[in-house]
Amino acid sequence: MPATSDFFNSGPRNSRSRLTASVELMRELSRSSDPHEMYQLFARRMDELFPVTRRLTISRRGLHYPEYRVTRCTLWKESIDPWKESHRLPVYSGGLLAELLYSDEPQVIDHLEIDPDDPAGEYLAGQQSLLAIPQFELGAAVNAIVLGREDASAFPRDRIPDLVMLSNLFARATQTLILSKAVREAYESLDFELRTVADIQKALLPTGVPQLPGLDVAVHLQPAKRAGGDYYDFFSLPGGQLGVLIADASGHGAPAAVLMAMTHAITHTLPHPVRPGELLTHLNAHLARRYTRPTGSFVTAFYAVFDPARGTLTYASAGHTPPRLRRREGSLAVLNRAQRLPLGIKPDEVYPEQAIPLCPGDRVAFFTDGVIEAVSGEGEVFGTGRIDAILAAEPSSADDILKAILASWDDFTAGIPSADDRTLVVVQRDA
Repeated sequence: MPATSDFFNSGPRNSRSRLTASVELMRELSRSSDPHEMYQLFARRMDELFPVTRRLTISRRGLHYPEYRVTRCTLWKESIDPWKESHRLPVYSGGLLAELLYSDEPQVIDHLEIDPDDPAGEYLAGQQSLLAIPQFELGAAVNAIVLGREDASAFPRDRIPDLVMLSNLFARATQTLILSKAVREAYESLDFELRTVADIQKALLPTGVPQLPGLDVAVHLQPAKRAGGDYYDFFSLPGGQLGVLIADASGHGAPAAVLMAMTHAITHTLPHPVRPGELLTHLNAHLARRYTRPTGSFVTAFYAVFDPARGTLTYASAGHTPPRLRRREGSLAVLNRAQRLPLGIKPDEVYPEQAIPLCPGDRVAFFTDGVIEAVSGEGEVFGTGRIDAILAAEPSSADDILKAILASWDDFTAGIPSADDRTLVVVQRDA
């Protein structure tokens, strides 16, 4: 090894050489994404900057005094990844390396004498000088690098502070890389699980919109994340009637999706047809008694039955945002009667229902909070006024109305990600 690359040589030519090597090392380390490969690169470059005849790393992670592991050594022909293969690393007890590691201080030995029975004997044979550099985690030397040279007094004291700092900065960088890799793997695993939950959730939703004489239906659901707590359902009932259920489970993500799935399962335990009040009362009793009360979660829901033959709309509400009804002749009605507590709060809550006329050309928009509570870049809330204006427009299909509302929502939010799931259902009685 040329003398000009020796860290322990303080000559001016060597300083320039060390600076060049150090810059190149930092550049290479910045490209590393695997902790083990990063260490191998660092060790190779350190051998150029700080030539020694022996280098080993020791660790007490998960052990107690005086136990330790040798995790790496220049004597080994095979490189072992201690983060993945710690089971291959034997545990030693006592001796010089234990004392160096558990001292929590840098240690220099100018004239090394090793006991023949010392567990470290095989690693330090032939070395005269020894330098132990602790690597700290939470104030304790969890690991240490031990450097050896065959000459006595080979480690100048004035160079040791730089080595301690460099070694610990590298250790922190490695630990950060390990943690970021673990976080990335955990995120990928969680994302896979959420994608699976989202697929299951989609399978619970209707596969299409009902095709019933006298009614025109359109629907849109967009979770804020992979999966969410919004839920809608359609029920084709005798006599050409249509049941429309829209619900919103409290919370976001997977917990809300699970509650949504429970709501779906309970809903489908009832034979249809049932009246709106009966359905919500049934849902509430089962959710409150078995599922929601221990967690404090709840579900808002609105169930309506359209009967185009009789010209009626019957509904019940469990704390849900009232739908908007636009009459063909131009008046606006807000379906806010028959309102009771959200599902899952009070087990014995009974949900009344309200019946109103449904005339040809009347149109109803159901939605969840994620639609009307969206906020623009200026802090304005989307609200219900824009929905009312679109409902009041010239006669068109339910799908055209739904697309117009969504386009207005997109223009309003201008690409700002939604913090909540959004569901929109439009039902229109044919003129």
